[in-house]
Amino acid sequence: MTVPPYRPRPVALTTTFLAMTALLAAGCAKSEKDQPTGGGSAQAGQVVQSPSGSAPSCTIDKFGGTKFDLKTSVVGFSQSEKEANPFRIAETASIKAEAKQEGITGLRTTNGQSQFSKQISDVQQLIAQGAKALVIAPLNSDGWEPVLQQAAAKHIPIITVDRKINATACKDYVTFIGSDFYQQGKRAADQMIKALNGKGKVAVLLGSSGNNVTTERTNGFKDEIAKQAPGIQITFQQTGDFAREKGQQVTEQMIQSHPDVNAIYAENDEMALGAVTALKGAGKKAGDIKIVSVDGTRNAVSQIVSGWIYAVVESNPRFGPLAFQTLSKFVNGEPIPDKVIISDREYDSSNAKQSLASAY
Repeated sequence: MTVPPYRPRPVALTTTFLAMTALLAAGCAKSEKDQPTGGGSAQAGQVVQSPSGSAPSCTIDKFGGTKFDLKTSVVGFSQSEKEANPFRIAETASIKAEAKQEGITGLRTTNGQSQFSKQISDVQQLIAQGAKALVIAPLNSDGWEPVLQQAAAKHIPIITVDRKINATACKDYVTFIGSDFYQQGKRAADQMIKALNGKGKVAVLLGSSGNNVTTERTNGFKDEIAKQAPGIQITFQQTGDFAREKGQQVTEQMIQSHPDVNAIYAENDEMALGAVTALKGAGKKAGDIKIVSVDGTRNAVSQIVSGWIYAVVESNPRFGPLAFQTLSKFVNGEPIPDKVIISDREYDSSNAKQSLASAY
């Protein structure tokens, strides 16, 4: 099976991370609500786009740590949300699969179950259990001071994936690996402009508050709309907390209060799928209201094929290979950048059908 092509914006790869490109992660588990969302050789691994513009580097000496054997040490992974969301399922599966592939025998995983206080407690327990390194998918960007202080006291390197924490790189944590969320918002806006031919009324289903993903996907979308399509108005916005049920509820309210809305920007696929359910319940037909979302789950991509979703900007959750290769370089004394930005594909009617096998 052939991996479908994607069209990332041309950015030069850095020498440091050239070897990290085109990595394939392992299959995903089954969602609680949907058919399997992974598996097969066609899965698309993360591809490095670029570190930060100035690409400052961090080394274990600069961080104040000491080298250790990654394969035999305790390594903690903290997942933030309930694994009913395909993104989280794929993310955890990728971390576990890559640890097994690399022979890392001390991996310990926890799940905050969408409760920030529990995630903080989980990470503190991992530290108490002797973790030498931590990979964290943060629920919130703020509030990590208790963990950072405990980790700093033991010089435990922290890599954050998917979401950032508001702290200092190479001091409080060593690097962030993830997408450029502002650019995701801009690219979603570009798709929305095409969907509406530059004119219409849009509702925004916001992600959960308190993290940089929601802020940057919102700002990127609004900035691009304002710049490129002044004929498009954002007339409704409300948080759907990145959840399908909440996305459905908010869309149902929106249909009643703003019946003239032409399109929906959902800041993740789960909310978009909830919106589809609400539109069907209201007697709408596929394509009546254009939907653009972010993530790239198989279930959302399939709705492009059926006509209910116009386009999806990918946010690749398969962090395992990059996370452990980055961590391995760091503990072996090699410099790493303060952030590693990955390239993401886009799905629309031109490639959705042939891309289903590589979506998660």
